[in-house]
Amino acid sequence: MTEAVARDPGLQPERTALAWSRTSFAVAVNALLVLREGLVSETTSLVAASVVLFAGAATILAVGWQRRRALAAAAVPLPLPLPMAWTVLGATLLACAAATWSILASTPW
Repeated sequence: MTEAVARDPGLQPERTALAWSRTSFAVAVNALLVLREGLVSETTSLVAASVVLFAGAATILAVGWQRRRALAAAAVPLPLPLPMAWTVLGATLLACAAATWSILASTPW
C-alpha cells in the first residue's frame, strides 16, 4: 500500500518561483543589452530582436507565476502541463534565436 507523502507546501513553490523569476530576469537583462546595442548602432533588426527577447521574458515569467500558484494549491507535486511546457520551450527557442541574431547582426564582418 502506498501512502501519500506529506510535503512542505512552501518550499517547492518558492524554489520554483525563484527559478522562473531568475530565468525571466536573465532574458530581460539580455533584451536590454540588445536594445541598447540596437539603439546605439541604429540597427532596426537588433531593436526587433530585443522586443522578441522581452516577449520571451514576459512569457517565462507568466508561466512561472501560474506554476507557483498551481504548486501552492496542490497537495502533491504536479508535473508541468504539456501546453505550458511547449509554451516555455517555444519562448526559450525564440529568445535564443533572437539573441543569436543580435550577436550576428552586431558583429562587424
